[in-house]
Amino acid sequence: MKPFDRKIVLENGREFCGYGFGARKEAVCEIVFNTSMVGYQEILSDPSYTGQMVVMTYPLIGNYGITEEDYETKFPTIGGMIVREYNDSPSNFRYTKTMNEVFEEHGIPGISGVDTRCITRIIRSEGSQRVIMTDIDTPCEEALRRLREHPIPTDVVSRVSCRKRWMSRTPNHKYDVVAIDCGIKYNIIRSLNAKGCNVTVVPFDASVEEILAFRPDGVFLSNGPGDPENVQPVIETVRGLRGRLPIFGICMGHQMVSLAYGAKTFKMKFGHRGGNHPVKNLDTGKIEITSQNHSFAVDIASLDGTRLRLTHVNLLDDTAEGVECREDMVFSVQYHPESAPGPQDSSYLFDKFIKMMEEHRNA
Repeated sequence: MKPFDRKIVLENGREFCGYGFGARKEAVCEIVFNTSMVGYQEILSDPSYTGQMVVMTYPLIGNYGITEEDYETKFPTIGGMIVREYNDSPSNFRYTKTMNEVFEEHGIPGISGVDTRCITRIIRSEGSQRVIMTDIDTPCEEALRRLREHPIPTDVVSRVSCRKRWMSRTPNHKYDVVAIDCGIKYNIIRSLNAKGCNVTVVPFDASVEEILAFRPDGVFLSNGPGDPENVQPVIETVRGLRGRLPIFGICMGHQMVSLAYGAKTFKMKFGHRGGNHPVKNLDTGKIEITSQNHSFAVDIASLDGTRLRLTHVNLLDDTAEGVECREDMVFSVQYHPESAPGPQDSSYLFDKFIKMMEEHRNA
């Protein structure tokens, strides 16, 4: 049996040994788990995972390789990946690189051969915590010292947001949308393009005046990593734009809409990550199976006294999944209606945004 060459040490002192792949570097991150059965490329390239090391609960990862067309961002910023079994010989006619090659290219460490079920149970019982991935010969006490001394970043959105505005156009477009980039996923832009929208992506700290200068029909607030309360520029922008243009937020965008109206957010015990969360639409009574990726949630009780109305709720833990202020043409959801590879139960929300922009234009 090949000897172990890498290990991870959790904040609680638990140690797991395995085999390294990707970049041979030490990394300190928050450890989280994802229950998706497919879509590891979308996960590793989702900017919302910046600074996080993801435990994949599905046991076999890497078997269909990496495909250029399936990225959610140009430069992946995930902190690392922990898998049970890694396959470096993909079987897929579309693949262009192996996951190991992509991880080496972007400086991302990975480890395989560890008990991912045990690690997931620890996270569920004790909550998300920090983890260090290091060489097998690093003493546990030394690893814990390095982990404790590593600073917790609060600038993750500024690290993944674009520096200059850029555009994604579609033929014969009907609407112009400005998307505020807090770590936007490409499939959100693809979904807006597919609905006839030209999309102008702007940095997270773009001002109200800069956004209005594009004469948009609507504004989109993207997903992103970290604590939404650290992204005050976007919260202030929402306050300056609400009631003037239709606004649609997803994931962190949902949290920042809620904060702009005076609601509160909180850090969840271990968050929601995966493509199997049932959400109830309180307006229709229908249950949607959703894809999610977030550590923070909106406090439902704090919505009282705001002008926001709860529209969706998670059936697993009764957390807020959607809010709306019809008078201000503002709505948002915590989950991902654009999720790729799926599920796609909630794609109607893009149609709702289109209808809202049409009504505002014709008002």
